[in-house]
Amino acid sequence: MVIKVFLASSSGSTAIKKKQQDVVGFLEALKVDYTQLDIACNEENRMWMRQNVPTEKKPTNGIPLPPQIFNEESYCGDYDTFFEAKEDNLVYTFLGLPPPPGSKEAADKEHIVENGTHAEETNAEENPDDSTEVPVEERNGDAHGEEEQEACEEEEGEGGEEEEEVADDEAMEGETAGDEEPAEEEEAEEAEEETDEEARAAEEEQEEADDDREEEEGEVQEEEEAE
Repeated sequence: MVIKVFLASSSGSTAIKKKQQDVVGFLEALKVDYTQLDIACNEENRMWMRQNVPTEKKPTNGIPLPPQIFNEESYCGDYDTFFEAKEDNLVYTFLGLPPPPGSKEAADKEHIVENGTHAEETNAEENPDDSTEVPVEERNGDAHGEEEQEACEEEEGEGGEEEEEVADDEAMEGETAGDEEPAEEEEAEEAEEETDEEARAAEEEQEEADDDREEEEGEVQEEEEAE
């Protein structure tokens, strides 16, 4: 496995130059084999680096800056993640390389493995048999709890059915009320028509009475003139 470090040999940024020197210097101190790939003089290196840095690791503008570190085709990280791994003594893990025997990182891993194995043995001693029989009282208690839960679920089901029946009754009453409203309107219209007919009949009777009275007055007047 070859570690690839993408650098910019002619960068005008002092900060970038310092970061590149820190990464290269530390790799040389650890005697890690690596290859420098210049993105300032080689457009192909520049494009490959930009395309293979994961999207979520790129800055807001989408253009990653050197130094960027890869293990063959696998992305390791940038200067910030490299520095964090350095502070945590996890540089080999960061690079995807096995730590050399005798290194602090290897010693830490061995310690973790030993602690993990010891913890598993301790748990096995504390719980020699996971199939320990449960007392009858506890089993009965669990069964009783299940019966109570089933009873509660049945009561909830009955309550839900009663609510549905009430809702159906209210819906039927609403439909009945809706049917009664047109009937009441029809009765009101019929009553108004009857009232109009009675009024017209009364007017006709009044007109006939007025005609009769006028005829009687005419006859009386003629008789007086004849005398």
